Amino acid sequence: MHYIFQVRLKPGYSAEQYAQAWIRASTYIQAAPGALGTRLHRKIGDPSTLLAIATWESGEARAAMESNPPAEVASIIAEQIPYVDIEFLGEFEAPQWEVLPQDG
Repeated sequence: MHYIFQVRLKPGYSAEQYAQAWIRASTYIQAAPGALGTRLHRKIGDPSTLLAIATWESGEARAAMESNPPAEVASIIAEQIPYVDIEFLGEFEAPQWEVLPQDG
């Protein structure tokens, strides 16, 4: 499952500053059972908008982590609140349709 968020940076706060905090929090979160990685993308032409994608084995695995998150994660998130607006875009299943380039 993919959990997708749009992150809007407030004036004076850079993507690099946010990414440092995001990496710190993700490092703790990825130690949880069922965590399958996170990615942070910068929107082309709009450096104040980022797309964050967290991948989990299941919704239950993510819920288990969120029910008892590491204290460090809560602290890192609280530090970011004055600098960003985060919108949860939704939960998405793993791809059901996929076309990849052929090797060769």
